[in-house]
Parts: sequence; structure tokens; C-alpha cells
Amino acid sequence: MSPQDPNDNELSLKPSSSGTSSNTSPDFSDVQGHADTVPAAGRSPEFADVQGHADTVPAGGGQTYTVQKGDTLSAIAQHQYGKASRWHAIFEANRDQIDDPDKIRPGQVLNLPPQA
Repeated sequence: MSPQDPNDNELSLKPSSSGTSSNTSPDFSDVQGHADTVPAAGRSPEFADVQGHADTVPAGGGQTYTVQKGDTLSAIAQHQYGKASRWHAIFEANRDQIDDPDKIRPGQVLNLPPQA
């Protein structure tokens, strides 16, 4: 393979001068909006086919949280409730699956009691 002249096949981000127009601005004059993306006046968008996830709301009415690597009950409480001291409430709500509050596992799904 022979070396190439650096001026051959030079790339540039400047518009090509080979065009017939001297205007360098893009022409958007033929772009059209679509009124069909907005619901008709007085009508709500259709959400009949939207499905919830049963695993996000347990029978008790609260939410759930899936434990991530490095999580602690106090860190989860701080993130969910704004108070690390609420870890006790999470622990009590999950006594059926947590014996030691310092031993939670990644992937474990915890019930989060409603905020008091």
C-alpha cells in the first residue's frame, strides 16, 4: 500500500462548494407540524392499554424497594423518606424476611410502609 497525499480525500465540516446554491443555511421551509399528536379539544388521551406492575404495590398499600449492592436499611430510609432513622419502620415491615437489620441481600424485595 502506498502512502497517500494528506491533501487527498480531505474531510471537512464546511458545506460543499459544488452545490448550485450559495446559501449555506439549511432549508426547513418544507417542514410541517402534525396536529394529530394533540388530542382533540375536550378529549383526554387514551390510556386503556396501559398496564401497572403488581410487584410495585404490595397488598398493604405501600411500595416496594429492591435492594441494590451496598444498600443499608438506613440508606434506603434516607432515600425513600428523607430520614435515615426510619430504617426501623422498614425493618418492622419486613420481619418475615429479615432477621438481622444489618444483613439484607441484593435482589431482596422489601415492603416500604407508607410515610407516617
